[in-house]
Amino acid sequence: MVANLGGGKPEAEGGPVRHIPVLLSQVLEALDPQPGHVILDGTFGAGGYTSAILLAGASVIALDRDPAAIAGGRAMVDASAGKLSLIHSQFSDLAEYAPAEGLDGVVLDIGVSSMQIDEAERGFSFQRNGPLDMRMSGAGVSAADVVNRTKVGDLIRIFGFLGEEKHSGRIARAIEKRRATEPFTTTRDLANLIESVNPRKAKDKIHPATRVFQALRIFVNDELGELAQALFAAERALKPGGRLVVVTFHSLEDRIVKKFFADRSGRASGSRHMPMVEEKAAIFEPVGKGVAVATEDEAEQNPRARSAKLRAGRRTDAPARPVDLSIFDLPDLASLAKMGG
Repeated sequence: MVANLGGGKPEAEGGPVRHIPVLLSQVLEALDPQPGHVILDGTFGAGGYTSAILLAGASVIALDRDPAAIAGGRAMVDASAGKLSLIHSQFSDLAEYAPAEGLDGVVLDIGVSSMQIDEAERGFSFQRNGPLDMRMSGAGVSAADVVNRTKVGDLIRIFGFLGEEKHSGRIARAIEKRRATEPFTTTRDLANLIESVNPRKAKDKIHPATRVFQALRIFVNDELGELAQALFAAERALKPGGRLVVVTFHSLEDRIVKKFFADRSGRASGSRHMPMVEEKAAIFEPVGKGVAVATEDEAEQNPRARSAKLRAGRRTDAPARPVDLSIFDLPDLASLAKMGG
């Protein structure tokens, strides 16, 4: 396991880990890595989970869409004696990297990494002024593109659904008015605008811009779509007995994972007023008792763990089913922003 989780920079195989991995003990218990296993870490980040899995004796195929994470993990690859492969890829494509005989485990830590938040030039946080970017891969549409070029009605939907922002209409209209004369280019600029139209109250626990920034980050990186596709990819890539472990930090993410495992459990659905839907063969069996969360000690030592939830399932020998995004009941937000269309 990774040592020194209580403070400082934890040491791991290949050198120090740059942040404290969330729910590490719970992840290892659910994943159960063993010598000879091949585990895919779909969100390498700073390598916290990967390092612990390697120390358990398993081999790891690690993915990350962030080029900076790939570059930062080279030393761990060199120190792994061939047991770690590090690949620049989004985790929705994880099935492409699974061995023919299948994977023994898949672990996904969903959301932005502490490294990305800490780097002002990435534009993820208004706490550190930087360009309004938020792209995990560094490519594609940026947060500035969305803010400056998306129709106001679509901004309202993005902020309202992905950020659960109650004042999405007021904020979107203020953005539309301001960008007509001067585009938004920095994180602090946007945060100040949001705070001016939605001032912080004494009872507020978070900054007024928090939910809008969350919504933009999720939208720019298509995080919900990526997660949904990754779950189906893991279903195809895992061998019978293989385990899927997912750590989420947002209610929408957790809802997707919960619905996926419920749909793939094989349980019949229905109510006393409606006929039962035909029961299907279970593709996943539950690992553990429902959802796992951080202990009080971990939540105190690592604030990022406070909102974390872990769900896990064990793959059966039932054949994978076709991809069916309708089980998540998600709006097609990816088609909203036409960048001025």
